[in-house]
Amino acid sequence: MGLILDTSILIESERRGEGVEDILRRIRAAHGEIDVALSTVSVVELTHGIYRAKTDADRTRRRVFAEGVFHDLIVHPMTLEIAQLAGRVEGEQAAQGITIDFEDLVIGVTALHLGFDVATINMKHFQHIPGLNVVTI
Repeated sequence: MGLILDTSILIESERRGEGVEDILRRIRAAHGEIDVALSTVSVVELTHGIYRAKTDADRTRRRVFAEGVFHDLIVHPMTLEIAQLAGRVEGEQAAQGITIDFEDLVIGVTALHLGFDVATINMKHFQHIPGLNVVTI
């Protein structure tokens, strides 16, 4: 059992001035001792945020936060199996007229592949991934 953190959790925490330790403390208070990890998509999204910062201070704060996250959490790569699962889920949902943002799709199927839940602020972003358990922290 474990949790893949959606980037929304990380962005909210960074904006509140929290560090990785604060995030982990909240997760453990709500869910006990479980594995906590990221999808590579969150690495892309956090890095993107660094480079689109409007001020040097924001850029530095975001970089320090991201480096802490990347150092302290496992980052699960996009594997062939995860890519195939993403293609299947996206194809099945598209056949029903349902669109899932690619970033959320990859984060969600990474969790699904690992047997993990996804922790997010944006519950509706993940509701169309069959079999995925979505939680808040």
